[in-house]
Amino acid sequence: MSHASDSQFVNFRDTAFSYDGKTLVFDGLNLSVPQGQFLCLLGGNGSGKSTIAKHINALLVPDAGEVEVFGKNTADPEFTYFIRSNAGLVFQNPDDQLVASLIENDVAFGPENLGIPNPELRQRVTDALAEVGLQGFEEHETFALSGGQKQRVAIAGILAMDPAILILDEATAMLDPRGRKGLMRVVRQLHEEGMTIVMITHFMEEAAQAQRIVVLDKGRIRMDGVPDEVLVRAEELQELSLEVPFACRLSLELRRRGVDVRPCITEEALKEELCALNSKM
Repeated sequence: MSHASDSQFVNFRDTAFSYDGKTLVFDGLNLSVPQGQFLCLLGGNGSGKSTIAKHINALLVPDAGEVEVFGKNTADPEFTYFIRSNAGLVFQNPDDQLVASLIENDVAFGPENLGIPNPELRQRVTDALAEVGLQGFEEHETFALSGGQKQRVAIAGILAMDPAILILDEATAMLDPRGRKGLMRVVRQLHEEGMTIVMITHFMEEAAQAQRIVVLDKGRIRMDGVPDEVLVRAEELQELSLEVPFACRLSLELRRRGVDVRPCITEEALKEELCALNSKM
């Protein structure tokens, strides 16, 4: 990433925010995201997840405390454009983000507004579509795409701006299982290439693919750790109306019945455990 400084991270310091001036979504929130991390935010409705996402993108600014993104204070209007150009936010419904009828024009919209000249602009569009597995789709019409393809076009539009952070606010919620898998493949690939990812989801199988999970409850951080630590806390997650991954439920049930397997959060890990157990018998 060429145009953000080395301090590519997010810092919430004693942050408070309210939409109506009365009810606080969070108060005294402290949260840091290091450069290159893949963070997943979990929590029930009203826990503050989307509000945090909008603070990272400077769509919202705190009432108290401060939020710094790339070392810049989001409340300073001088930095708003820079932050929004470098922290790309993808929403739940791709139709809310698509602006043009042709895919290439849609993907070019963001970088064009940044003043990226041709032919670099064309190259960015081509590269961004390749990143999301839609190479050769430049001249297709956006309305004819499936939900998963539309969401990938929305992500390509963000990638063409060359952001340092990709924020996904329930970006897979409206997709079918195949669309969700395809999108998660893209997200993992981008993370492997060094992009910082902040993902909000209610699908635990997706959360299991992150490096770090922060669980929010009424604007407070209830859990913060790697997926293997967080997603096995079944009772606490259920108290917060959060599902536990299928593999985790099954491995915990097997343990309760005396089967010597460790708690697993992915089906692959559980398969390995059961195969290893089988080979000892």
